[in-house]
Amino acid sequence: MGFARHEPVGQAISPLPANGVRSDRRPAKHIDEKSLQLAIKRAMDIVVSLSALIVLLPALLLIALMIRVTSPGPALFSQLRWGKGCKIRVYKFRTMYSDRGDQSGVAQTRVGDSRITPLGAILRKTNLDELPQLLNVLKGDMSLVGPRPHAIGMHAAGMLYEDLVPEYHKRHRMRPGITGLAQMRGLRGPTVMASKSRARAASDLYYVDNYSLMLDISIIMGTLRNEAFGGSGF
Repeated sequence: MGFARHEPVGQAISPLPANGVRSDRRPAKHIDEKSLQLAIKRAMDIVVSLSALIVLLPALLLIALMIRVTSPGPALFSQLRWGKGCKIRVYKFRTMYSDRGDQSGVAQTRVGDSRITPLGAILRKTNLDELPQLLNVLKGDMSLVGPRPHAIGMHAAGMLYEDLVPEYHKRHRMRPGITGLAQMRGLRGPTVMASKSRARAASDLYYVDNYSLMLDISIIMGTLRNEAFGGSGF
């Protein structure tokens, strides 16, 4: 958002020269740097998500087949979550038994959760269950990098996240991401502790306020580095 430039108080404004052009006027900024970076970010999302879906198609079909064979129910699971200023439907590979899953997402997953299938445990550990979110990225509901999309009515430390963190919904000014600054910092898993929940939200808010392409690249590299040493999902 641009703001008008004011002359300092008490300083006389010099008259315009004969040609009507002020020599001390700053050149207009025709291109908003942040808008340009966001446009590049969206272009990267489209290219990377489409390329990944094409390359990974055989693996995606194999995972879907294994899910169908090992437990009854659909291969994909969808859930309403917070997106950029609205609610979006996020896709994942189903990792729970169909008759035990929580469609709302309010009941968070914990270590040793009996709702998770044996195959689902592997998919969560390796984060392969997140791959269908490439479809969300391609559609424009999500980005490769951004605050993780939380379930509607998600609780943290026994209370609504927006009650625990008053500025919580500011994180929804950006598209949610498959990975984000909080995840790169290891702030993932159940939001049982208030301090960890606030730290996760603080990371998301920092990202929204300080977005840049370099920050995105740093988060992607950090995520790949973390995953190279073993996924931490469950």
